[in-house]
Amino acid sequence: MTSVAEAPKVKRGIPGFAQLQRVGRSLMLPIASLPAAALLLRLGQADMLGADGASGTFPWLQPVADVFASAGNALFANLALLFAVGVAVGYAKKADGSTGLAAVIGYLVFKGVSDALSPYVLGKPATPAEWLAGADPDAVVAAGDGNFLDLVTAAITGPPAQKLINYGVLGGIVIGLTAAIMFQKYSRIKLPPYLAFFGGRRFVPIVTAGAAVLIAVVGALIYPWFDAGFTAVGDWVTGSTVLGAFVYGTANRLLVPIGLHHLLNSLPWFQFGEYTDASGAVWHGDIARFLHGDPTAGTFMTGFFPIFMFALPAAALAIIHTSKPKNRKLIGGIMGSAALVAFVTGVTEPLEFAFVYVAYPLYAIHAVLTGTSLALVNALGIKSGFGFSAGAIDYVLNFRIATMPLWIIVIGLGYAAIYYFLFRWVITKWNLRTPGREDDDSAVGADPTADPVLVAEEKKAADADLAPAELDARGSGTTADGGGGR
Repeated sequence: MTSVAEAPKVKRGIPGFAQLQRVGRSLMLPIASLPAAALLLRLGQADMLGADGASGTFPWLQPVADVFASAGNALFANLALLFAVGVAVGYAKKADGSTGLAAVIGYLVFKGVSDALSPYVLGKPATPAEWLAGADPDAVVAAGDGNFLDLVTAAITGPPAQKLINYGVLGGIVIGLTAAIMFQKYSRIKLPPYLAFFGGRRFVPIVTAGAAVLIAVVGALIYPWFDAGFTAVGDWVTGSTVLGAFVYGTANRLLVPIGLHHLLNSLPWFQFGEYTDASGAVWHGDIARFLHGDPTAGTFMTGFFPIFMFALPAAALAIIHTSKPKNRKLIGGIMGSAALVAFVTGVTEPLEFAFVYVAYPLYAIHAVLTGTSLALVNALGIKSGFGFSAGAIDYVLNFRIATMPLWIIVIGLGYAAIYYFLFRWVITKWNLRTPGREDDDSAVGADPTADPVLVAEEKKAADADLAPAELDARGSGTTADGGGGR
């Protein structure tokens, strides 16, 4: 009887985990547009090129400042649309222009339907007559300061505008994912001959628009519960800034190795909190609120500056000093460049990935210390922000609108000392295999970056060039001249 071998079992990961990673990676594309938006907006503010800055000396720069500010505001005002397009293009496999077009169409449909359903879900605003009849006369008079013209103005402008359903960036992400899924499913669809013109990629925007209508209707129905719950969570997180910042900072670093930190960032950076600027525009999220002058913003950004600019470079120095002497020069070049990138730009992945998998206890310590940094700066009332990441570029650019920014340097130097001595002690105490401390490979020799396969090939080629007597001598452990080998 012939036995049939069992098919090998395929190991499967956590259900949906790979998809979450894809979503996290897709968020990088729209996030990459934020430095441009933040730079334009910042240069256009009053203390930079505006009236309190360069325009005070050179008045002809005021139109330039207005242009920059308007350009930056245009990008921040349409963040949800940017995320819809970016996520769609980043998530879909083999995406092309039709994917981005479908995302734009889908989001515009979603926004239009949501606005149309807002009066039915949130109620219609009072008319001027209804508002004036129900208003407190003392409050109206106080608003007009007793002046008849001001009283009339208050009566006309007093009623609130129509409240709109607003899912913000989250709505853009949902529509972007929808457009990407529709592209993957219908980009090669075949329609009957009389509808063939609308087949293939041309069908994607059509079906995305239809899906956006359904999503908007369902979103409108659940919006009151969503808004109440989301507001409660946001109020708790932004209200208990010390605890909330610690939890967020720790979770942010812990999610970096699996690529899900961008999902976490999308809530505090782009959704939580609300700020109305002098022009009456309403901004949500830590980044937009900070750049538009909210003095309470920066809860989920400030604490990263001491870690990215000072602590991680100090950790790199500890890794260099604990590496083996023969590897120190090589490791110094690698870790030094990664530390410089972290300090200048705030991009820390090259440095963090150097030890996250080979010395995971260090990364756990790093995550907790990052959380303590965010908690500490919030406890001290230090506020700063960035448009992309917590590097020296953003620190200098936003120095004048930050609160107590010099303390960031003081705290950063303190964390640098903690990281250096703690990392060095843990590496040597637990004998962690950080870069430059790997076990020597006899085939590889002294070079830790050498490829064993290439080394073997080189050795084979070298042996082919030796005389038979020399090969015999090498095999017997003696040199060709008969002396004892070492």
